[in-house]
Amino acid sequence: MIVAERKPIDEIIGFVQDCKKILLVGCNECVTVCYAGGKKEVGILSSALKMAFSKEGKNLDVKEATLERQCDPEYVQQLSEYYDQYDAIVSMACGVGVQELAMRYLNKQVFPALNTNFMGASQGQGIWEERCQGCGECVLGRTGGICPIARCAKSLLNGPCGGSMNGKCEISKEVDCAWQLIIDRLTGLKQMHMLEEIFPVKDWSPAGHGGPRRMVREDLKS
Repeated sequence: MIVAERKPIDEIIGFVQDCKKILLVGCNECVTVCYAGGKKEVGILSSALKMAFSKEGKNLDVKEATLERQCDPEYVQQLSEYYDQYDAIVSMACGVGVQELAMRYLNKQVFPALNTNFMGASQGQGIWEERCQGCGECVLGRTGGICPIARCAKSLLNGPCGGSMNGKCEISKEVDCAWQLIIDRLTGLKQMHMLEEIFPVKDWSPAGHGGPRRMVREDLKS
């Protein structure tokens, strides 16, 4: 899932300081799971903004809304009936959701309330770790299901570097060496021979050479 965190409140206040009415929009998908932009977080930010404005002797009218997804036009369309009643839209979604709102409502300022960090997995309550960089040609089938691109600090594809020690990365004793994890897993699966095979150089072209990337499934197009 996409992992994000809320921007500092002062930065968000700076976006809307000249507004009297804002539409604050959450998202029921990834940012809900990481407690950054779901319905609960929308309510918390709404209260914080109104309180901050009140301390300055100003009033801020906040309309709270939470969409199933902000990255799909069909859900973003649900705001059409009332978005024009507000001075600006504040999105509590990832950067994709912010851009979808901005593309749909061209005559309205759209501000991000979150910083989008990475695609990751939950490792416990309040803990998420990066797992994927969306690099295009996936190598997980050859590395025991562990990604050396996202989980190795140097994104090495040819085994551990000289800085790893006792199964840990040189950047921190708390960070597992991705290649040690790969070797341990393939050893347990009795598949270490996979690392002896010579494969073609990784094809980075599906990653779009920096973007913007686009994927089209002809069988799903209407």
